[in-house]
Amino acid sequence: MSRAPLSSTPQLWGRPADEPGSGWAVVDVETTGFRPGQARIVSVAALAVGDDGSVEHSMSSLLNPGVDPGPTHVHGLTAEMLEGQPCFADVVDELIEVLRGRTLVAHNAGFDYSFLAAEAELVGAELPIDTAMCTVELARRLELGTENLRLETLAAHWGVTQMKPHDALDDALVLAQILKPTLARARDRKVWLPLRQLTRKRWPNGHVTHDELRPLKVEASRLPCRYANPGPFVAGRPLVQGMRVALSAEVVRTHEELLERVLHAGLAYSDMVDLQTSLVICNDPAPEQGKGYQAKELGVPLVRDDEFMRLLDHVVGGADVETFVDTTADGDQYALF
Repeated sequence: MSRAPLSSTPQLWGRPADEPGSGWAVVDVETTGFRPGQARIVSVAALAVGDDGSVEHSMSSLLNPGVDPGPTHVHGLTAEMLEGQPCFADVVDELIEVLRGRTLVAHNAGFDYSFLAAEAELVGAELPIDTAMCTVELARRLELGTENLRLETLAAHWGVTQMKPHDALDDALVLAQILKPTLARARDRKVWLPLRQLTRKRWPNGHVTHDELRPLKVEASRLPCRYANPGPFVAGRPLVQGMRVALSAEVVRTHEELLERVLHAGLAYSDMVDLQTSLVICNDPAPEQGKGYQAKELGVPLVRDDEFMRLLDHVVGGADVETFVDTTADGDQYALF
């Protein structure tokens, strides 16, 4: 038995807020509906924003979707207003120049990115961005104490004036103004930024398809761990790479933030609790339901989320998983029984 080579491709699951980046591309779209590929974009805005919060350049445009504009009562755009406006193909090159080499930022990034990707694929274009950050998730982990995380609520919290809600350019400008104090708060609280990788595939015919930006829990549940499971966590001892970690509902930090740290440390995420689970992150010492309760029933250790974050500073290296590779010589026979 020999070891199969492991992929050395780096994966990005979050980033400390005090680490420098390559700048931000704040985007917003208004659409005819909620399903990318079926509904179309009727308005788009993108702002290239530096780490200091200054807008370096921008683009915005109304778009003629070629279909009914949809919820006019939301975005305020009628078929008459959109008639004669450019289509997405007419503005995609300008949009690409704003996006190039930057992290896409949006308030509900999965929505905006999926629509931009669908429109780009329709016109045979490639979005030149490799990472995205959702400001809804970032605001959630900062514990701002707001009633909700809607853009207008966060604008009021940070003292930013919103002139035309659900106007793509105004929403993008508001988000750009919110971004600066939000990033400063993240640095002060040593919070990781919820950056996600964006991947795409170039087919033999040259066509590019953009992968969906899925929630991290969905991605993490499908990821194999390169380290062997060393068994259960023991209080007073360090975490070991390969340990299987499950998350309960009884935590203070968001599941996204905890999962970033689980994956970054070389631990494995488990979407279920069984005898192979090393620990469950749970702040309730006597849970009455959910994964925390299942852990207590099976004797799986419970660890508070604040204690788990401290343990991440001293994770012990794990043993690589040894993948079976057949080395039988050509011509040799196998015994079937």
